[in-house]
Amino acid sequence: MTLTNQLKQAALAALNQLFPDAAINIDMIAVNETKPEFTGDYTLVLFPLVKLLRQKPDAIGKTLGDHLVANTGMFSGYAIVSGFLNLRVSDAFWISFLKKEGANAWYGNKAAKGRKVMVEYSSPNTNKPLHFGHLRNIFLGAAMSETLKVDGNEVVKANLINDRGIHICKSMIAWQRYANGATPESSGIKGDHLVGDYYVKFNDIYKEEIAALIAGGMDEKQAAKDAPIMLEAQEMLRKWEAGDKETYDLWQTMNSWVYAGFKVSYEKMGISFDKIYYESDTYLLGKKLALDGLDKGVLFKKEDGSVWIDLKEDGLDEKLLLRGDGTSVYMTQDLGTAKLKYDECNLNQSVYVIADEQNYHMQVLKLILKKLGEPCADGIYHLSYGMVELPSGKMKSREGTVVDADDMVAEMVNLARVQAEENGKTAGFSPEELRNLFNMIGLGALKFYLLRVDPKKKMIFDPKESIDLHGYTATFIQYAHARICSILRKEQRTIVPKPEDLETLVVHEELMALEKKLLRSLEHYPDVLSDAAAEFNPSSVCNYAFQLAQLFNTFYDVHSIAKAENEEKKQLRLAIATMTASVLRHAMNLMGIALPEKM
Repeated sequence: MTLTNQLKQAALAALNQLFPDAAINIDMIAVNETKPEFTGDYTLVLFPLVKLLRQKPDAIGKTLGDHLVANTGMFSGYAIVSGFLNLRVSDAFWISFLKKEGANAWYGNKAAKGRKVMVEYSSPNTNKPLHFGHLRNIFLGAAMSETLKVDGNEVVKANLINDRGIHICKSMIAWQRYANGATPESSGIKGDHLVGDYYVKFNDIYKEEIAALIAGGMDEKQAAKDAPIMLEAQEMLRKWEAGDKETYDLWQTMNSWVYAGFKVSYEKMGISFDKIYYESDTYLLGKKLALDGLDKGVLFKKEDGSVWIDLKEDGLDEKLLLRGDGTSVYMTQDLGTAKLKYDECNLNQSVYVIADEQNYHMQVLKLILKKLGEPCADGIYHLSYGMVELPSGKMKSREGTVVDADDMVAEMVNLARVQAEENGKTAGFSPEELRNLFNMIGLGALKFYLLRVDPKKKMIFDPKESIDLHGYTATFIQYAHARICSILRKEQRTIVPKPEDLETLVVHEELMALEKKLLRSLEHYPDVLSDAAAEFNPSSVCNYAFQLAQLFNTFYDVHSIAKAENEEKKQLRLAIATMTASVLRHAMNLMGIALPEKM
């Protein structure tokens, strides 16, 4: 239990003892960290108690403050300021906290909540490689999975592969027309990149054919429908859904190239999944749900045979679920996937990590499932996030203006190398150690920059800014961690503290302000994790880790460890430094970021 919760419980017990006739509950007790301009560590707000206890705030504060100082052992004093009780946590409490928790990952041992949560992220299409636009999605999903896990949830990390549909057929048609049998092996091109090249080729030819039809007198809308390459793609989709062997074999072959490429990319990024779903396996379930809904009168059919649902009474519009030719659309297969995930895994919550461009789609998905009476609807949560742009602007896959994820990762690792070499930071490392270090720094910078912003906000990614050693970056945190590791090495202390190093810890002198401030920040970490999980916002973990690293640097610049005032102080500061490194490692590990021991 964190100190904030301990304080609330202690205050509740004290108030019930002091005012037994008052019906006081925990919701009436508000506790915050004391503002820097006032003396104290934690502030208890007295105003909610005034009416109930029929006393002035200062009188309540004095009675409660005296009791807490005299009876809990947690506080050494207090001050009352304008209806607020500012409590000073005792040095004895902080030393006890450090001795008890300094060698334990107490923040990672939350009791199981009995909740099963699936986080679905990445969800790439098999007509193109992973690109830079996918990275915020992937890193956000991975970070939230780990954060929800340490918050006591059973988490299933899932990836839904969009492996069927008209967009897949577009790359297949272009490959048939123009590839002359090229394969990843024969071309030397990574499989997902090869297929993506033909998706771009399709769009180039499509635009040329539209232009030719318009030049022949056809209006633009009709030309877009009648362009020969588009008609071929639509016919291919019908053949695929009808089970045509030649079409199906080509689909399997080209998808296998893409999967091999995805595997390499995920491994480089340190990304893994517990479950992988394929839309080719779920779209039929979605079609069945649509046809069942038609039988129940929830859906309706138009003259062309297409199947729709009318959501106008809900403030939305009509939504297509099956085309007139019987083929399904994105929404149809999403219905089937939602039901399959729920039935297969018995989920309490299904988290979809999807960009805010799909807010409407997700609203409609949940509403349709509710109208169909599917229980999975209630647990759907859309973790909506803003799109990421580069300084050059928005990226478009079909026009070939995206930056491939592989290229971005490689660029970041190279930036790390260039920065280290320019700053003369490569001495004392073997070539293998340098490769690992550059990968840690480059990939860490990329992940942190994309995670440090509230998911709801759009953002622009600047590669050079993301790796600034002195900025709001993973590099700054990594350097602070490496600095602590260097201190510990010089003192022949292990990174993971030995229990005996803490059991003998005795401090007779009063704690310095920065020593207490660091301990207070460390003690607050479990609350940061709980808030990040509750709000689906890993940026708060990034911000906490950065501020903790800043605070340690300030502390270390002011207070020497090796040349501390005495041995007691030295051992205390070593213990604080070790715990700081442990918490930084834990926080960044949740974000998928490794912290080096040397930089």
